[in-house]
Amino acid sequence: MPSSNAAVLDRLNSCDYEPIAHYAAIGDCGSIALVSRLGSIDWLCWPDFSSPSLFAALLDRRRGGRFMIVPRQIERIERRYVGRSAVLETTFQCAGGALQLTDFMPMPAPGGDAPRRLHRRAECLSGNVRVDVVFQPRPDYARGSPRIARFGDTGWSTEGGGCATVLLTGGALEPAEAEGVVGGVCDLSVGQQQQFVLAHAADMAMLRDERFEPNRRGEEDTVAWWEDWCRQGDFRGFHPDAVMRGCLTLKLLTSAATGAVIAAATTSLPESLSAPRNWDYRYCWLRDTSLLLQSFVDIGFERESEGFLGWLLHVGRKPRLQPFYDLHGKPVPDEIELSHLEGYRGVGPVRIGNSANNQLQLDIYGEIVQTAHRFVARGGQLNDDEKAMLAGLGQAVCQLWRQPDQSIWESRQAPRHYTYSKLMCWVALDRLVTLGRQTGMKIDEAQFTGERERIRRDIEAHGFNAQLGSYVGYFGGDEPDASVLLMARYGYLPANDPRMLGTYRHIMSRLAVDGVIYRYPPGRHYDGVAGSESPFLVCNFWVADYLARSGQAEQAAKLFERLLGFGNDLGLYSEQFDTRAGEALGNFPQAYTHSGLVTAAMAIAKALAGKRGKQIPT
Repeated sequence: MPSSNAAVLDRLNSCDYEPIAHYAAIGDCGSIALVSRLGSIDWLCWPDFSSPSLFAALLDRRRGGRFMIVPRQIERIERRYVGRSAVLETTFQCAGGALQLTDFMPMPAPGGDAPRRLHRRAECLSGNVRVDVVFQPRPDYARGSPRIARFGDTGWSTEGGGCATVLLTGGALEPAEAEGVVGGVCDLSVGQQQQFVLAHAADMAMLRDERFEPNRRGEEDTVAWWEDWCRQGDFRGFHPDAVMRGCLTLKLLTSAATGAVIAAATTSLPESLSAPRNWDYRYCWLRDTSLLLQSFVDIGFERESEGFLGWLLHVGRKPRLQPFYDLHGKPVPDEIELSHLEGYRGVGPVRIGNSANNQLQLDIYGEIVQTAHRFVARGGQLNDDEKAMLAGLGQAVCQLWRQPDQSIWESRQAPRHYTYSKLMCWVALDRLVTLGRQTGMKIDEAQFTGERERIRRDIEAHGFNAQLGSYVGYFGGDEPDASVLLMARYGYLPANDPRMLGTYRHIMSRLAVDGVIYRYPPGRHYDGVAGSESPFLVCNFWVADYLARSGQAEQAAKLFERLLGFGNDLGLYSEQFDTRAGEALGNFPQAYTHSGLVTAAMAIAKALAGKRGKQIPT
C-alpha cells in the first residue's frame, strides 16, 4: 500500500459533517460503530456503549477522530445489510471501477475479557479503483494527545482512556505529517482486496498475540448469528421487513452481557440545530427498555425479556427507582460538558453523563410491571425473586403516586402532576392485581385495588379538561401531550371512547405541523429547556397505533407508510425529524422510535386482519 502524506491529509482536511441519516450502525451487542455513506467510522465507544469514544468525528470533524476507507472519483453509492444481519455492504461506483466495502463486528467469545474486534474489507468488483485509508484514533473523547506506535510488520497501536487498540492490515500504512494519524493510498484491480482488523482490549498485554489473518469465515459466522436470532421471531403482518429491521436494531442496542438496553448509540446529537438540546442517551432507560421488550415479547423474542427481568433484579429492590442506569445497574454520573469538542455541525455542548439521573419519574413503575405482565401472558414464568421485586414496585406506587414528578419527558421544570405519570401508576397496580391472581404473587389485593381506583378518580377529576373534551398533559392545564394517547393501548379506556376521541382531536389541532406531531407544545414553558425541537418520531407512531385501535385502520396504515420515509435507506431512525428541512435530528439510532414502529405495525396488522375477518400470525 503506497503512502502519500499529502493525499491522506487532504482527504482528512476535506471531511465535513454528514447528515445523521447517512450513518449505518454495526455492532456486537456490547458496542456500536456508526459508518458513514463515505466509508468513515465516525463514532465508536469501546468496550461498552457508554465507554469513552475512540472515534468521535461525529461530534467534532477535526478533533474527534475517524477511520476512513474511501475510494476516489465516486459517482454513486449503494448500501445494504446482508440479509437479516448487522453486516454492512457499501458499494461505490467510481469513474474507473467499483469497490465494495464490508463492515462488521463479530460477536465476541464468551467471557468479558476477550478482545473486541471490528473488520473492514475493501474489494474491487470491476476496473481499477484508488482508495484512501485514514486511521485517526482519538481515545477518551480526544481529551489527550494520542500516540501511535508500530505493531508488528504492518500494524499500529494506540492507548488511552485505560484501554488499548491495534489496527492490523495486510498492507503497510505510514504516519502522516499530522500527529496521531497514519494512512495510505491503495490501488486495487478487479478481484483484489485489502482487509483491516481493529482489535481492542483493556491493556496492550492482552493484544500482544494479535496477528493479521484474513478470514471470510468470521463474516459468514456473523451473518449466520444474526439470521439465527431473527428466526426466533415470527411476524408476517404489516410491513414485516421494516418490523424485523426495527427488532434487529433494538437487539443491536441490547447488552449481551447484562440484558440492559441503551436508549441510543450516541450522545449529544442535537434535537435542534439552533438550541442546546443535546443529551447523552447511552444508558438504560427503564421506560424505553420496558416498552421495547413488550414489542420483543409479542413477536416471540422472549429471551430478551428474561434477560431484562434478570437485570432488573439488580436495580428493582431499591425503595425508589431511578429513571435510568448504566449497563451494570449502577447510577449514571452527572453530566459534564466536553468543551474541547465543538459538537455536531458546531452545535454544542457535547455532554457525557446525564443529570436527569435523580429525577422522580413515576411512569417507569407501570412500564416495568406491564413488561412482566406481557411476559407472563405469552407463557413466561416469574421466579420468586421476580415476584417479590414486582410486588415491591406496587408498594412503592402506593406510596409515591400522589407526588408530582418530572414526567416521561424528563422535564427540567419544577415537578408537576402529569397525567401520563398517573396513568402508568394505575397500570402498575391494575397489572399487579392480575399477576397476583395468575401467578400466586403475594400482594395486598385490597390495597392495590383501592389505590388503583383512587388514581382513576384523580385522573378524571384533574387530568381531563371538560371544556376541551380532552385529557391534558398535566393536572389543571389545557396543553396537549402525545403520551396520553397511550391510555387506549394500556386499556384505561377504549380507543373509541368519546374522551379519547376528543383527546386525539385536541392533540392534532395543537401539536400537528405538516401532518406530523410534536410530543408537546414546543418551548421552555413546558419542559424547562431553551430552544425549539422537531417532531418526535415515536409519538407519531403512537398516533398510528391509536388510529388502528380506534377503528381507523386505513388512516393508520397511510400514516405509518409516511413515517417509514423518515427512516434512512437502511431502515434506521433517529429521535426526531425536521419535516421542513427533510433531515433526521437527535441521537441515533433511537430505541424508542424503533419500538414505536414495531408496536404500531402490530396494532395496524391486527386491525386490518380484523376488518378482513382473519387472524394475524405473530
